[in-house]
Formats: sequence, C-alpha cells, structure tokens
Amino acid sequence: MRATNIRKGQILIVNGTLFRVMNMDHVTPGKGRAHIQTKLRNIVDGNQTEVRFRSDENVERAVLEQREMQYLYADADGHHFMDLQSYDQFAMPSDILADVIQFIVPESTIIVETHNGNPIGVQLPPAVVLEVAECPPAVKDATASAQRKPATCNTGLVVQVPAFINEGESIKVSTADGSYMERAK
Repeated sequence: MRATNIRKGQILIVNGTLFRVMNMDHVTPGKGRAHIQTKLRNIVDGNQTEVRFRSDENVERAVLEQREMQYLYADADGHHFMDLQSYDQFAMPSDILADVIQFIVPESTIIVETHNGNPIGVQLPPAVVLEVAECPPAVKDATASAQRKPATCNTGLVVQVPAFINEGESIKVSTADGSYMERAK
C-alpha cells in the first residue's frame, strides 16, 4: 500500500520486522517533498522507533488473522483466552495487552489478531460496559457547573464520571480515550 494510506493501529512489516503504528503525521514542508512521519512500536520487543516514509513510497502491511475469542482470566503466565470455535486455550503475554487490558472484562468476547499463528494484539470494540467498584459520594449544593469525580472500575481503570454515578452501577466507557460515555442499562 502507499505510505499515505498508513493509519494509527495498523501493523506494518519494515525490514522483515512487525511494527504497530502508534502515531503518524503527513508532513508537507514549504520546500521539498511531502513525507509521512511515523512512530512505530516493535511487536516483538516493544521498542519504539520513528520512521519517515516518502509519500510515493510503498509499504508492506501485515496480513492478520482475526479470531473471535473469550477472555478467561489472568495469572503469572499471562492472560488466557479460549477460541470460540475450536475451544483451544492459550496465554498471551501481559506486555502485548499492557495498553488495553483495563478495557477487557473476564468472560467477554474479543477479537484476537494473530500473524503466522502468533497472537500480536486484540481489537477492542468502540465502547465497553464496566462496573464502578469505587467512587466517592457526590458533593451536595455544588451544582454551579458540571461536576466530575474519579471512579475506579472493576478492571482498575479510573474514569472521570458525573456526580450522579455511584458504586455498583455500570457505565459505558470509550475504548479510544477511556472517557465516560453514559450509564449502561
């Protein structure tokens, strides 16, 4: 594919190594040719690097197999998943899921991405429903502006929620930025 089609979250093959696109900017200098400046994370060792591609350059996008799996539990070996079609179970290392594990609830169904049979990440839905495990009480008579308070969810994620949210309630959270969306029914 063309370098101008690179998007955040894609997996690219650069010099035979898999990299996830963490950030990309299309740079058009006043003098000279336009280029694509990317920040890439190595899938294997987690190191980040910056790579510049010419706008007309072709890049290789990795072909990923996506399988629907159920998240079971976490232990010292990693995070355990079960394939919903073959019922095979495997453990994914914690470092692969470091950025997204706070959005995954046990027994939830999720898309796991694999390359050549090796798991390299997960694809999250746009929003998830989490239960509020810990939340301070609302402050009375302070309604001059929309108040927010920190709420700790059952996965450990801390979300700024409106004052009317209490412990034990379920809320919908955006997986893009970890922000509160609405009360869940």
